[in-house]
Amino acid sequence: MLTTNEKIGQLIYQIRQDRRLTQAEFARKLGTSQSAVNRIEHGKQNLSLETLGRISDVLNKPLISIAGQSTNFRVEGGHELKGTVETKTAKNSAVALLCASLLNKGKTRLLKVPRIEEVNRIIEVLVSMGVKVNWFGGNNLEIKPPAKLSLGTMDTNSARRTRSVIMLAGPLMHEFKEFKIPYAGGCKLGKRSVQAHLYGLEEFGVKTDVRVGHYHMSVKQKTPEKVVMYEMGETPIENILMVAARQANTVSIHQASSNYNVQDLCHFLVKLGVKITGIGSSRLTVTGLANINKTVTYTIGEDPVDSMFFIAAAVVTNSELTVTRCPIEFLELELLKLEKMGLRFTTSKEYLSDNNHTKLADVTIYKHDTLLAPGDKIHPLPFPGLLPDNLPFFVVIAAACKGRTLIHDWMYENRAIYFTELSRLGANVELIDAHRVYVSGPANFTSADVTCPPALRPAAILLIGMLQADGTSVLRNVYSINRGYEDIAERLNKLGAQITVVHEL
Repeated sequence: MLTTNEKIGQLIYQIRQDRRLTQAEFARKLGTSQSAVNRIEHGKQNLSLETLGRISDVLNKPLISIAGQSTNFRVEGGHELKGTVETKTAKNSAVALLCASLLNKGKTRLLKVPRIEEVNRIIEVLVSMGVKVNWFGGNNLEIKPPAKLSLGTMDTNSARRTRSVIMLAGPLMHEFKEFKIPYAGGCKLGKRSVQAHLYGLEEFGVKTDVRVGHYHMSVKQKTPEKVVMYEMGETPIENILMVAARQANTVSIHQASSNYNVQDLCHFLVKLGVKITGIGSSRLTVTGLANINKTVTYTIGEDPVDSMFFIAAAVVTNSELTVTRCPIEFLELELLKLEKMGLRFTTSKEYLSDNNHTKLADVTIYKHDTLLAPGDKIHPLPFPGLLPDNLPFFVVIAAACKGRTLIHDWMYENRAIYFTELSRLGANVELIDAHRVYVSGPANFTSADVTCPPALRPAAILLIGMLQADGTSVLRNVYSINRGYEDIAERLNKLGAQITVVHEL
């Protein structure tokens, strides 16, 4: 079991390698000796919060998840963005594939893994159970489970900080007759039921008792011929796919989500030897394998929500910006909505991602006159509808439009409440109920000092608003954003933004 100092040292080593800094170069930038850096990276040096803050500044990588300090963004607004930004790979795919790596007794290599806090939390959980996880070549991971997972040493603190931990149920049911999983955490969006997971697992013989702080699961495996999903949730179907992948029979799964991360998981499972038909539809047929032991390499697909962040930033700041490697199938409706609101953009000819499955295109957003609010409400639907994670971007976009827009976020009980934080920046956001807001514009965005809400996408749209706001804003405790976006301040600064990363005790 690694000590805290060893965990810190490993993280610093990994980030330094990713930044392509030698120990000597890093020591020089840090104002210390190479031997001190060597001690730090081997966990043999106690680090003060001040030193961790200095290391974070040199590496341009917040270390708040291990230090407990607050990382803030100081944003000087009013700067036009310009240039080109490349879409990162998908957070939601990465965490599902990390969980799915437990299905394989051999080595799993995941390429182009986003270095974000949500991924870090799942890795911490895997490592605490005895899984060997190593970064190589920058953003690539090699994962090798032990002969026997150690559930008794699971890092429950990390597990509780991410909702993705519930997806361990699918792999673990193949290894244990009973086990427990901590309550899922992550974004605070009201009562996000895991009932769809539990109903689906029940079809395969998993009984769940809800106890204080965790779910206790007992397994008497069944092999159903058909499973109907209780709802079209993404993580529930991913859990069920991981159950079906290790059963040597055929099961038909109906009412399945077909979103980008679900398709990524399907393609990965196919590489493991699992047979799946209907990928991209709501009806999947899966023929699993009782045992999987092979070396497999898979490249994660690009993230439409990462693309949408920069599209929205370009719209709100009225900038000309090209976003490359956009997974275009999962942005078509969003772009159509924007076109009808008056936005001009072009898309390149489609090409394939490195995984040979995800269809990509480069999208160029052009400067515009004032956009007009849409004539009807904007609401999410399961794919091929407007992605639920992309809906919040239309709140800040609507604030920059002329007219009144109704945003109906029916999937989450409380997320709409966080949208009202944009009012702190001068936007006119009127809360109707826990699911709906009216947004009237165009807003004259003004600077403010705001603490990030404990939800990823509402936090991200505050950052976009600050990019346009007159004056200097402060966005405090940006852990919510770092859960889903890699090096976001650095990427925006390369496009002309003026964001300073500030660490406070």
